[in-house]
Amino acid sequence: MADPSSYRPQPGQIPDSPGVYRFRDEHRRVIYVGKAKSLRQRLANYFQDLANLHPRTRTMVTTAASVEWTVVSTEVEALQLEYSWIKEYDPRFNVKYRDDKSYPYLAVTMNEEFPRVQVMRGQKKKGVRYFGPYGHAWAIRDTVDLLLRVFPVRTCSAGVFKNAARTGRPCLLGYIGKCSAPCVGRVSPDEHRELAEDFCHFMTGRTGTYLRRLEKDMTDAAEEMEYERAARLRDDIEALRKAMEKSAVVLADATDADLIALAEDELEAAVQIFHVRGGRVRGQRGWVTDKVEAVTSGDLVEHALQQLYGEERGDAVPKEVLVPALPEPLEPVQEWLTARRGSNVSLRIPQRGDKKALMETVHRNAQQALALHKTKRASDLTTRSRALEEIAGALDLDSAPLRIECYDISHLQGDDVVASMVVFEDGLARKSEYRRFQIKGFEGQDDVRSMHEVITRRFKRYLAEKEKSGEWSDDEETLLDGAPASTLTEEDGRPKRFAYPPQLVVVDGGQPQVAAAQRALDELGIDDIAVCGLAKRLEEVWVPDETDPVILPRTSEGLYLLQRVRDEAHRFAITYQRTKRAKRFRAGPLDEVPGLGDARKQALIKHFGSVKRLRSATIDQICEVPGIGRKTAETIVAAFARAEPSAPAVNTATGEIIEDEDPAAPAAAASDERRGQES
Repeated sequence: MADPSSYRPQPGQIPDSPGVYRFRDEHRRVIYVGKAKSLRQRLANYFQDLANLHPRTRTMVTTAASVEWTVVSTEVEALQLEYSWIKEYDPRFNVKYRDDKSYPYLAVTMNEEFPRVQVMRGQKKKGVRYFGPYGHAWAIRDTVDLLLRVFPVRTCSAGVFKNAARTGRPCLLGYIGKCSAPCVGRVSPDEHRELAEDFCHFMTGRTGTYLRRLEKDMTDAAEEMEYERAARLRDDIEALRKAMEKSAVVLADATDADLIALAEDELEAAVQIFHVRGGRVRGQRGWVTDKVEAVTSGDLVEHALQQLYGEERGDAVPKEVLVPALPEPLEPVQEWLTARRGSNVSLRIPQRGDKKALMETVHRNAQQALALHKTKRASDLTTRSRALEEIAGALDLDSAPLRIECYDISHLQGDDVVASMVVFEDGLARKSEYRRFQIKGFEGQDDVRSMHEVITRRFKRYLAEKEKSGEWSDDEETLLDGAPASTLTEEDGRPKRFAYPPQLVVVDGGQPQVAAAQRALDELGIDDIAVCGLAKRLEEVWVPDETDPVILPRTSEGLYLLQRVRDEAHRFAITYQRTKRAKRFRAGPLDEVPGLGDARKQALIKHFGSVKRLRSATIDQICEVPGIGRKTAETIVAAFARAEPSAPAVNTATGEIIEDEDPAAPAAAASDERRGQES
């Protein structure tokens, strides 16, 4: 635990101007990012008597080892920089909303020649119109199914569309009238785009125009005694009304607003958002966060706004945002939202009427979400805490191993030897910290030597970061992996990979692998990291310098956590090993020709028709291919000569000689036969 006075800036060093500040821990890891109208006044609040600080703030300042700041011109710039740094560094003491699910959107790909209506998740793409988010994907599909009667826009994939265009036959939706079949030319690209634009206009809430137009067309058709057309229009009107009923009217027509409500206690806060477009609730989403810092309701609202609109532009930011509390100060946040929308955005608390009533509904949803989250998490936290305590007790550790790293070796009969490192923090996988290794120190199969090499390389990097951070004296100049330790840290002070030590190293294997890992740590002078191994045969836990394993009960939560860590390391290692093996098997003689890229390889195959014909071609014939000079042609012929098989391949079942069109084929077949032999 650090004393904040040890890194407190000198009086007069901190400027009295807007800016953004960062607290870093002893490993130079950013643990908190904040902004301030006056950096001097804000930072002074952190360096007062610890007894006067909020408990979470006190934990943060005693965890930190340094503070730095960046001066900006305005509070709006500070807000933008704070958002960027929180996203980049993921500080542990900042509010981080965990979305309780991945929300689907109804998307119209207006960036394509023939726009497509589909369900999309994930990052938004340029040129695509999004509507939502929706609670469930089936809700989108039900709505689209009703609207396709009136707006028969393409919904098929690119492959289905190209196949229909090639055969001249539309898909089933084209036959039943739910697609205008642009693939076979029933409508022109312009006509289809107009349908897509009408679909988007309807989804934005402009429903009255289409209903009135259809009702008029139905009346005209009935007066002209076109009863079949009138009946079809009647059904279209009914379909539109059903689609509209799926999102009830809650506010006055043409109202576009987002409503944000909070439910919070001392430790956590739940945020619920209702997206209202055209007076109707078009989507709902919710987040839950740990209150790891002392924050007010206004601060939570500000963080929620950053999360919601940090990547949005234009109409994705509504004209009106209704909140339960206003950020302090309000003006920079409002200016930031206005800049992202491109026009004025109203940020306010509803006081009366329909908007206040709807806000109460959103608040009830937030309360229910917080209660449900607490019910789920209580069990989860209890289980993980018990597992870590059982591991600490079984291995005689001083405290629960909050960070566990597990290593596994994978190879195929000594080829493509690789290793994996997976990280679990507080009993949960932290995939951003996973690492992969290629074994470089020797050739062949030796799991013990491989484990020693991997542990050595990983913790050399850790020692390099430790030396760079100043935990060693400057006169200890050590070369690691052939390079000065100073080259292993970013210039801006951000820690590079392998910067943080685990409390426990787990290896996939028994006593030999454990001894190799412990020997690697001893050689590096590291004595504060525990080591154990989990053997697959009887799920025994091995520790260094012990002749007998530690046996955990089969019902032990600690054993179950170790199994999950070990299995994840095995999965990660074998995935990497298969990737390397597949890449090696796909390689052919052309891959050995320097400077021969994919484009010229494809040109060669296209010119000769197959690898077999290319192999038998002369240098002059190869020179006829555009882009291939004589020197390259000579290199290609030499590469094929080196790769010429000593005897033809034979089918052992039939005795036939296999005439191979693709030299990668037998290797791929052989790999299938040996797939079960992986280590």
